[in-house]
Amino acid sequence: MVSRRNFLRAGAVATGAVLSKQGLAQGNPVCPLAPAIAGLKSMRERARPISLAERRARQEKARALMEANGFDAILLMEGNSLNYFTGIRWRGGERMFTMVLPAKGAAFYVCPGFEEGRAREQIAQAPGGEQADMRIWQEDDSPYLRVAQGLKDRSLLTGRIGIEESVRFVFREGVEKAAPQAKLVSATPVTGGCRMIKSDTELGLMRLASQVTLTAYEAVYRSLRDGMTQLEVSEMVEAAHHRLGFEGDAMVEVGEYTAFPHGSVEPQVIREGVPVLIDGGCRVEGYQSDITRILLIGKPPEKVKKVFEIVHRAQSAALAAARPGVECGAVDAAARKVIVDAGYGPDYKFFTHRLGHGIGMDGHEWPYLVRGNTTKLAANMTFSDEPGIYLRGEFGVRLEDDMHITESGAELLTPQSPSVEEPFGAEHSAISTQQSAESS
Repeated sequence: MVSRRNFLRAGAVATGAVLSKQGLAQGNPVCPLAPAIAGLKSMRERARPISLAERRARQEKARALMEANGFDAILLMEGNSLNYFTGIRWRGGERMFTMVLPAKGAAFYVCPGFEEGRAREQIAQAPGGEQADMRIWQEDDSPYLRVAQGLKDRSLLTGRIGIEESVRFVFREGVEKAAPQAKLVSATPVTGGCRMIKSDTELGLMRLASQVTLTAYEAVYRSLRDGMTQLEVSEMVEAAHHRLGFEGDAMVEVGEYTAFPHGSVEPQVIREGVPVLIDGGCRVEGYQSDITRILLIGKPPEKVKKVFEIVHRAQSAALAAARPGVECGAVDAAARKVIVDAGYGPDYKFFTHRLGHGIGMDGHEWPYLVRGNTTKLAANMTFSDEPGIYLRGEFGVRLEDDMHITESGAELLTPQSPSVEEPFGAEHSAISTQQSAESS
């Protein structure tokens, strides 16, 4: 799901980490799942897909933002923005498949000829898909000339065209050469302007994704044993998410490596009294969770408890500071002040990264909770709230939950981790909540 997690996991394999003795491979009778994981029930039926009507509304909002920002059209290629506006999930590599959405009038698509069947299947489910304008190009044709012709047919050849930020340079350059009269600019005021404000349906999917991941983490916590490797724990996270009905994963770090915010590829072994950092999430109908917990077997060292308590207060301070109208940078400052005042400063010395990032269809998206960002929070924005303290050569503590900006303040989509000793808290146990729901 997140490339750095997959990279670190692959690196752990390459450096010789041993696969789980607990047998996390699914469907292998010689390798049974741990009881806490085997007992999980699927939550997939609770996922409510994005409707066609909502996608139509998104396109209309995009057109309004184009009008407000002086755009004549936006150009989208494979990725989450195309999916957001159309429902099309496309992977095309070096061949151009694109949608151009004008501020006025119908969209048009440019598609490789041999992909026409697959494209029409998906476009038929998108707004306006029943009568889509599709421009086909063959292997020895130029897709960029098809784009230019489409712009010309809509009198947009000299227009201001927004290019979605994930479009690769080679495609942008091709359009620029084929349509030199057009002014190509960043489409982020439109795409970001739409995507960073979440609908009730989106919030519901994100809330479910967070609940799924927290439930998976708790099942893994109940399954931890002295002597396990970080790769074994990572495999358990995947298995737990699978039992809950979704694909999910996590980066797992142990002991001194928890002081590396994005982890290490070094093989690691879990021991009693040694902190374990687990950072990951899942996708539900395209919407992500991103949660970090500190887990520990046995009695925690006093210094770990002290640092945990400081980070917990910092997370709470950020939550209290977040509300509509407040600048993004001020929320980072609220958390950072707690950490610096506790002696872990100045600036980025021990709290080495920004407080948080926007989250939705991308794990990291607009806007960001970082010093100097004057963007003002608005209702229904969503972020990670993830302060941390990292002591190189010793350990690190990060607590992360996903945060929803409400009309008057903010809420976390999952309960805060109350303590090192009880990382999920008896009264907030996700597994107990699921079991109660199943029995009712």
